Amino acid sequence: MKIESILAQIGSLSEPVTGSLSFPIYHSTCYRHPEMGKSTGFDYTRTKNPTRTVLEDAIAQLESGDAGFASSSGMASLQTVFALFSQGDHLIVSLDLYGGTYRLLEKVMSRFGVSATYVDTNDLDELEASRLPNTKAVLIETPTNPLMMVTDIERVAAWAKTHGMLTIVDNTLLTPFFQRPIELGADIVVHSATKYLGGHNDVLAGLIVTKGKELSEQVAFLHNSLGAVLGPQDAWLLVRGMKTLALRMERHQANATAVASFLEGHPFIEQVYYPGLPAHPGYEIQSRQSSGNTGIFSFRVKDAGMVPVILKEIRLIAFAESLGGVESLMTYPAVQTHADIPREIRDKVGVDDKLLRFSVGIEHADDLIADLSRAIDIAAREVGLQ
Repeated sequence: MKIESILAQIGSLSEPVTGSLSFPIYHSTCYRHPEMGKSTGFDYTRTKNPTRTVLEDAIAQLESGDAGFASSSGMASLQTVFALFSQGDHLIVSLDLYGGTYRLLEKVMSRFGVSATYVDTNDLDELEASRLPNTKAVLIETPTNPLMMVTDIERVAAWAKTHGMLTIVDNTLLTPFFQRPIELGADIVVHSATKYLGGHNDVLAGLIVTKGKELSEQVAFLHNSLGAVLGPQDAWLLVRGMKTLALRMERHQANATAVASFLEGHPFIEQVYYPGLPAHPGYEIQSRQSSGNTGIFSFRVKDAGMVPVILKEIRLIAFAESLGGVESLMTYPAVQTHADIPREIRDKVGVDDKLLRFSVGIEHADDLIADLSRAIDIAAREVGLQ
Protein backbone atom coordinates (compact mmCIF):
# COMPACT_ATOMS: atom_id res chain seq x y z
CA MET A 1 0.00 0.00 0.00
CA LYS A 2 0.97 3.60 -0.48
CA ILE A 3 1.96 5.51 2.64
CA GLU A 4 -1.25 7.59 2.62
CA SER A 5 -3.32 4.41 2.99
CA ILE A 6 -1.07 2.98 5.71
CA LEU A 7 -1.39 6.19 7.71
CA ALA A 8 -5.16 6.42 7.41
CA GLN A 9 -5.61 2.79 8.50
CA ILE A 10 -3.33 2.73 11.57
CA GLY A 11 -4.99 0.44 14.12
CA SER A 12 -8.19 -0.02 12.13
CA LEU A 13 -7.65 -3.77 11.61
CA SER A 14 -6.04 -4.50 14.98
CA GLU A 15 -9.08 -5.05 17.22
CA PRO A 16 -10.59 -8.46 16.24
CA VAL A 17 -13.25 -8.80 18.95
CA THR A 18 -15.45 -5.79 18.16
CA GLY A 19 -13.96 -4.62 14.86
CA SER A 20 -13.48 -1.12 16.27
CA LEU A 21 -11.90 1.18 13.67
CA SER A 22 -10.46 3.34 16.45
CA PHE A 23 -8.17 1.07 18.44
CA PRO A 24 -9.08 1.11 22.17
CA ILE A 25 -7.10 2.79 24.92
CA TYR A 26 -5.85 0.12 27.32
CA HIS A 27 -5.25 1.85 30.63
CA SER A 28 -4.59 -1.41 32.49
CA THR A 29 -1.13 -1.61 34.03
CA CYS A 30 -1.18 -5.42 34.35
CA TYR A 31 -2.71 -8.40 32.56
CA ARG A 32 -4.03 -11.77 33.71
CA HIS A 33 -1.90 -14.81 32.83
CA PRO A 34 -3.82 -17.85 31.51
CA GLU A 35 -1.70 -20.19 33.63
CA MET A 36 1.82 -20.68 34.91
CA GLY A 37 4.36 -20.15 32.16
CA LYS A 38 1.86 -18.66 29.70
CA SER A 39 1.23 -15.06 28.72
CA THR A 40 -1.15 -13.19 26.47
CA GLY A 41 1.87 -11.27 25.24
CA PHE A 42 1.12 -8.47 27.68
CA ASP A 43 2.38 -8.65 31.26
CA TYR A 44 3.14 -5.16 32.57
CA THR A 45 2.36 -1.94 30.74
CA ARG A 46 5.86 -0.48 30.98
CA THR A 47 7.14 -3.44 28.98
CA LYS A 48 4.25 -3.65 26.52
CA ASN A 49 0.83 -2.05 26.16
CA PRO A 50 -1.72 -2.91 23.41
CA THR A 51 -2.39 0.72 22.47
CA ARG A 52 1.30 1.57 22.41
CA THR A 53 2.05 -1.55 20.37
CA VAL A 54 -0.27 -0.40 17.57
CA LEU A 55 1.66 2.89 17.43
CA GLU A 56 5.07 1.22 17.61
CA ASP A 57 4.24 -1.28 14.86
CA ALA A 58 2.97 1.56 12.69
CA ILE A 59 6.06 3.76 12.98
CA ALA A 60 8.33 0.76 12.33
CA GLN A 61 6.41 0.00 9.14
CA LEU A 62 6.33 3.64 8.03
CA GLU A 63 10.10 4.05 8.54
CA SER A 64 10.96 0.65 6.98
CA GLY A 65 12.48 -0.49 10.27
CA ASP A 66 12.32 -3.71 12.26
CA ALA A 67 11.07 -2.35 15.59
CA GLY A 68 9.46 0.79 16.97
CA PHE A 69 9.50 2.22 20.48
CA ALA A 70 7.26 4.99 21.85
CA SER A 71 8.68 7.23 24.57
CA SER A 72 7.30 9.91 26.86
CA SER A 73 9.04 12.68 24.86
CA GLY A 74 11.52 13.23 22.07
CA MET A 75 14.22 13.79 24.68
CA ALA A 76 13.31 10.49 26.35
CA SER A 77 13.80 8.77 23.00
CA LEU A 78 17.24 10.34 22.61
CA GLN A 79 18.20 9.39 26.17
CA THR A 80 17.19 5.79 25.45
CA VAL A 81 19.32 5.75 22.29
CA PHE A 82 22.27 7.39 24.06
CA ALA A 83 22.12 4.64 26.68
CA LEU A 84 23.52 2.33 23.99
CA PHE A 85 26.88 4.01 24.62
CA SER A 86 29.32 3.56 27.48
CA GLN A 87 31.96 5.49 29.35
CA GLY A 88 34.71 6.56 26.95
CA ASP A 89 32.55 6.41 23.81
CA HIS A 90 32.54 9.32 21.37
CA LEU A 91 29.82 10.59 19.03
CA ILE A 92 29.94 12.87 15.99
CA VAL A 93 26.91 15.16 15.93
CA SER A 94 25.38 17.74 13.59
CA LEU A 95 26.76 21.21 14.31
CA ASP A 96 23.44 23.04 13.86
CA LEU A 97 21.53 21.13 16.51
CA TYR A 98 18.38 21.40 18.59
CA GLY A 99 19.37 22.97 21.90
CA GLY A 100 17.77 20.22 23.99
CA THR A 101 19.90 17.56 22.29
CA TYR A 102 23.04 19.60 22.92
CA ARG A 103 22.04 20.06 26.58
CA LEU A 104 21.46 16.33 27.02
CA LEU A 105 24.85 15.49 25.54
CA GLU A 106 26.88 18.18 27.29
CA LYS A 107 25.15 18.38 30.68
CA VAL A 108 24.08 14.77 31.21
CA MET A 109 25.86 12.26 28.97
CA SER A 110 29.23 13.95 29.55
CA ARG A 111 28.91 13.09 33.24
CA PHE A 112 28.85 9.41 32.24
CA GLY A 113 31.93 9.73 30.05
CA VAL A 114 30.23 10.00 26.65
CA SER A 115 31.70 12.83 24.57
CA ALA A 116 30.61 14.53 21.35
CA THR A 117 32.15 16.56 18.55
CA TYR A 118 29.92 18.88 16.52
CA VAL A 119 30.57 19.19 12.79
CA ASP A 120 28.89 19.87 9.47
CA THR A 121 27.82 16.28 8.89
CA ASN A 122 27.62 16.80 5.13
CA ASP A 123 31.37 17.44 5.01
CA LEU A 124 33.14 14.06 4.83
CA ASP A 125 36.51 15.69 5.45
CA GLU A 126 35.20 17.15 8.71
CA LEU A 127 33.68 13.82 9.65
CA GLU A 128 36.94 12.00 9.00
CA ALA A 129 38.96 14.59 10.90
CA SER A 130 36.61 14.25 13.89
CA ARG A 131 36.64 10.44 13.93
CA LEU A 132 38.45 8.90 16.89
CA PRO A 133 39.26 5.27 17.69
CA ASN A 134 36.40 5.36 20.22
CA THR A 135 33.80 6.99 17.90
CA LYS A 136 30.69 4.81 17.96
CA ALA A 137 28.04 6.75 16.04
CA VAL A 138 27.08 9.72 13.91
CA LEU A 139 23.94 11.64 14.94
CA ILE A 140 22.43 13.62 12.08
CA GLU A 141 19.67 16.19 12.02
CA THR A 142 18.58 16.75 8.43
CA PRO A 143 17.31 19.29 7.79
CA THR A 144 18.78 20.84 10.91
CA ASN A 145 16.91 23.03 13.34
CA PRO A 146 16.87 26.01 12.85
CA LEU A 147 19.18 26.66 9.88
CA MET A 148 17.90 23.88 7.62
CA MET A 149 21.31 22.41 6.79
CA VAL A 150 20.93 19.24 4.72
CA THR A 151 23.06 16.10 5.04
CA ASP A 152 23.44 13.40 2.39
CA ILE A 153 22.23 10.50 4.55
CA GLU A 154 23.21 7.74 2.14
CA ARG A 155 26.78 9.00 1.78
CA VAL A 156 27.33 9.53 5.52
CA ALA A 157 25.74 6.19 6.45
CA ALA A 158 28.02 4.39 3.99
CA TRP A 159 31.06 6.17 5.46
CA ALA A 160 29.97 5.29 9.01
CA LYS A 161 29.51 1.63 8.13
CA THR A 162 33.06 1.36 6.79
CA HIS A 163 34.24 2.37 10.28
CA GLY A 164 31.81 0.17 12.23
CA MET A 165 29.76 3.12 13.48
CA LEU A 166 26.01 3.54 13.84
CA THR A 167 24.12 6.19 11.91
CA ILE A 168 21.32 7.85 13.89
CA VAL A 169 19.00 10.29 12.11
CA ASP A 170 16.56 12.71 13.71
CA ASN A 171 13.71 12.68 11.19
CA THR A 172 11.39 14.99 13.12
CA LEU A 173 11.16 17.74 10.52
CA LEU A 174 10.33 15.60 7.49
CA THR A 175 8.59 12.54 8.99
CA PRO A 176 8.46 9.23 7.11
CA PHE A 177 5.93 10.79 4.74
CA PHE A 178 8.73 12.77 3.09
CA GLN A 179 11.95 10.99 4.15
CA ARG A 180 12.86 7.48 5.30
CA PRO A 181 16.49 7.43 6.52
CA ILE A 182 16.64 3.66 7.13
CA GLU A 183 16.06 3.11 3.40
CA LEU A 184 19.13 5.30 2.87
CA GLY A 185 21.33 3.27 5.22
CA ALA A 186 20.62 4.65 8.71
CA ASP A 187 20.48 2.25 11.66
CA ILE A 188 18.27 4.27 14.01
CA VAL A 189 15.65 6.96 13.43
CA VAL A 190 14.32 9.19 16.21
CA HIS A 191 11.37 11.58 16.28
CA SER A 192 10.03 14.23 18.54
CA ALA A 193 6.54 12.96 17.78
CA THR A 194 5.18 16.00 19.61
CA LYS A 195 5.77 17.84 16.37
CA TYR A 196 4.49 16.80 12.92
CA LEU A 197 3.52 13.23 13.77
CA GLY A 198 1.15 14.38 16.53
CA GLY A 199 0.45 17.54 14.60
CA HIS A 200 -2.02 19.25 16.92
CA ASN A 201 0.10 20.70 19.75
CA ASP A 202 -1.71 18.46 22.24
CA VAL A 203 0.54 15.47 22.94
CA LEU A 204 4.14 15.05 24.17
CA ALA A 205 5.82 11.97 22.69
CA GLY A 206 8.96 10.52 21.15
CA LEU A 207 9.56 7.60 18.80
CA ILE A 208 12.53 5.37 17.98
CA VAL A 209 12.85 3.00 15.01
CA THR A 210 15.64 0.46 14.69
CA LYS A 211 16.95 -1.72 11.90
CA GLY A 212 18.40 -5.15 12.64
CA LYS A 213 17.55 -7.84 15.18
CA GLU A 214 20.45 -7.29 17.60
CA LEU A 215 20.11 -3.51 17.69
CA SER A 216 16.33 -3.78 18.10
CA GLU A 217 16.78 -6.14 21.05
CA GLN A 218 19.30 -3.78 22.68
CA VAL A 219 16.95 -0.79 22.39
CA ALA A 220 14.00 -2.88 23.61
CA PHE A 221 15.98 -3.73 26.73
CA LEU A 222 16.87 -0.08 27.35
CA HIS A 223 13.34 1.13 26.62
CA ASN A 224 11.92 -1.23 29.24
CA SER A 225 14.75 -0.74 31.74
CA LEU A 226 14.79 3.07 31.65
CA GLY A 227 11.00 3.13 31.60
CA ALA A 228 10.40 6.46 29.87
CA VAL A 229 7.59 4.91 27.85
CA LEU A 230 4.53 6.57 26.34
CA GLY A 231 1.25 6.20 28.21
CA PRO A 232 -1.77 4.65 26.44
CA GLN A 233 -3.81 7.86 26.28
CA ASP A 234 -0.96 9.73 24.60
CA ALA A 235 -0.28 6.76 22.30
CA TRP A 236 -3.91 6.93 21.14
CA LEU A 237 -3.69 10.68 20.58
CA LEU A 238 -0.54 10.20 18.52
CA VAL A 239 -2.16 7.50 16.39
CA ARG A 240 -5.11 9.79 15.77
CA GLY A 241 -2.77 12.59 14.71
CA MET A 242 -0.75 10.36 12.40
CA LYS A 243 -3.86 9.30 10.46
CA THR A 244 -3.94 12.76 8.85
CA LEU A 245 -0.16 13.17 8.47
CA ALA A 246 -0.21 12.96 4.66
CA LEU A 247 -2.80 15.71 4.30
CA ARG A 248 -1.12 17.94 6.85
CA MET A 249 2.41 17.58 5.48
CA GLU A 250 1.25 18.43 1.98
CA ARG A 251 -0.40 21.61 3.29
CA HIS A 252 2.55 22.50 5.55
CA GLN A 253 4.89 22.17 2.58
CA ALA A 254 2.71 24.23 0.25
CA ASN A 255 2.26 27.01 2.81
CA ALA A 256 5.93 27.07 3.82
CA THR A 257 7.03 27.28 0.19
CA ALA A 258 4.64 30.17 -0.44
CA VAL A 259 5.66 32.13 2.65
CA ALA A 260 9.39 31.44 2.21
CA SER A 261 9.19 32.57 -1.42
CA PHE A 262 7.48 35.78 -0.32
CA LEU A 263 10.19 36.49 2.26
CA GLU A 264 13.01 35.62 -0.14
CA GLY A 265 12.29 38.75 -2.13
CA HIS A 266 11.38 41.01 0.80
CA PRO A 267 13.52 44.17 1.17
CA PHE A 268 13.73 43.88 4.98
CA ILE A 269 14.78 40.21 5.05
CA GLU A 270 18.46 39.31 4.73
CA GLN A 271 18.21 35.58 4.18
CA VAL A 272 15.71 32.72 4.12
CA TYR A 273 16.73 29.18 5.11
CA TYR A 274 14.38 26.69 3.46
CA PRO A 275 15.53 23.61 1.48
CA GLY A 276 12.44 23.85 -0.72
CA LEU A 277 13.87 26.96 -2.39
CA PRO A 278 16.22 26.34 -5.37
CA ALA A 279 18.72 28.85 -3.94
CA HIS A 280 19.23 26.74 -0.81
CA PRO A 281 22.67 25.02 -0.86
CA GLY A 282 21.11 21.68 0.12
CA TYR A 283 18.32 21.83 -2.46
CA GLU A 284 19.76 19.14 -4.75
CA ILE A 285 20.46 16.66 -1.93
CA GLN A 286 17.09 17.33 -0.36
CA SER A 287 15.33 16.75 -3.68
CA ARG A 288 17.18 13.48 -4.17
CA GLN A 289 16.70 11.86 -0.76
CA SER A 290 13.28 13.24 0.17
CA SER A 291 9.94 13.38 -1.60
CA GLY A 292 9.00 16.77 -0.17
CA ASN A 293 9.84 19.51 2.29
CA THR A 294 9.05 20.36 5.86
CA GLY A 295 6.76 23.17 7.01
CA ILE A 296 9.42 24.94 9.06
CA PHE A 297 12.05 27.43 7.99
CA SER A 298 14.11 30.27 9.43
CA PHE A 299 14.79 33.79 8.21
CA ARG A 300 17.09 36.63 9.19
CA VAL A 301 15.79 40.19 9.41
CA LYS A 302 17.81 43.28 8.47
CA ASP A 303 17.96 44.69 11.98
CA ALA A 304 17.86 42.87 15.34
CA GLY A 305 15.56 45.59 16.64
CA MET A 306 12.84 44.26 14.35
CA VAL A 307 12.59 40.94 16.21
CA PRO A 308 10.68 42.02 19.35
CA VAL A 309 8.33 44.16 17.26
CA ILE A 310 7.51 41.34 14.85
CA LEU A 311 6.87 38.94 17.73
CA LYS A 312 4.58 41.52 19.35
CA GLU A 313 2.68 42.45 16.19
CA ILE A 314 1.90 39.04 14.67
CA ARG A 315 -1.74 38.10 15.23
CA LEU A 316 -2.66 34.93 13.34
CA ILE A 317 0.82 33.52 13.95
CA ALA A 318 1.52 32.72 17.60
CA PHE A 319 4.78 33.64 19.36
CA ALA A 320 5.31 30.21 20.93
CA GLU A 321 7.86 27.42 21.14
CA SER A 322 7.56 24.06 19.39
CA LEU A 323 6.72 23.32 15.78
CA GLY A 324 4.78 20.99 13.53
CA GLY A 325 1.24 21.73 14.69
CA VAL A 326 -1.70 22.85 12.58
CA GLU A 327 -1.35 26.34 14.07
CA SER A 328 1.47 28.59 12.86
CA LEU A 329 4.12 29.36 15.49
CA MET A 330 7.11 31.70 15.51
CA THR A 331 10.12 31.25 17.77
CA TYR A 332 13.27 33.23 18.56
CA PRO A 333 15.93 30.47 18.68
CA ALA A 334 18.73 32.50 20.29
CA VAL A 335 16.78 32.95 23.52
CA GLN A 336 14.35 30.03 23.36
CA THR A 337 14.99 26.67 21.69
CA HIS A 338 18.77 27.14 21.37
CA ALA A 339 19.56 29.14 24.49
CA ASP A 340 21.51 26.20 25.99
CA ILE A 341 24.01 26.23 23.13
CA PRO A 342 27.02 28.48 23.92
CA ARG A 343 27.08 31.85 22.18
CA GLU A 344 30.27 31.09 20.27
CA ILE A 345 28.71 27.97 18.73
CA ARG A 346 25.47 29.79 17.90
CA ASP A 347 27.43 32.58 16.23
CA LYS A 348 29.49 30.07 14.25
CA VAL A 349 26.44 28.46 12.68
CA GLY A 350 24.38 31.62 12.40
CA VAL A 351 21.82 31.36 15.21
CA ASP A 352 22.14 35.05 16.00
CA ASP A 353 19.92 37.84 17.34
CA LYS A 354 18.39 38.51 13.91
CA LEU A 355 17.15 34.96 13.27
CA LEU A 356 13.50 33.92 13.59
CA ARG A 357 12.09 30.41 13.11
CA PHE A 358 8.67 29.97 11.56
CA SER A 359 6.64 26.77 11.87
CA VAL A 360 4.06 27.27 9.13
CA GLY A 361 0.66 25.81 9.92
CA ILE A 362 -2.25 24.79 7.73
CA GLU A 363 -4.03 28.14 7.64
CA HIS A 364 -4.49 29.84 4.26
CA ALA A 365 -1.13 30.99 2.93
CA ASP A 366 -2.49 34.41 1.94
CA ASP A 367 -3.55 35.11 5.53
CA LEU A 368 -0.16 34.07 6.88
CA ILE A 369 1.66 36.28 4.39
CA ALA A 370 -0.60 39.22 5.22
CA ASP A 371 -0.05 38.80 8.96
CA LEU A 372 3.72 38.51 8.59
CA SER A 373 3.97 41.33 6.05
CA ARG A 374 2.10 43.71 8.34
CA ALA A 375 4.31 42.86 11.33
CA ILE A 376 7.53 43.25 9.30
CA ASP A 377 6.44 46.64 7.94
CA ILE A 378 5.64 47.93 11.44
CA ALA A 379 8.99 46.63 12.72
CA ALA A 380 10.88 48.22 9.83
CA ARG A 381 9.30 51.61 10.56
CA GLU A 382 10.11 51.39 14.25
CA VAL A 383 13.82 50.76 13.61
CA GLY A 384 13.99 53.42 10.88
CA LEU A 385 14.35 51.23 7.80
CA GLN A 386 11.45 52.98 6.09
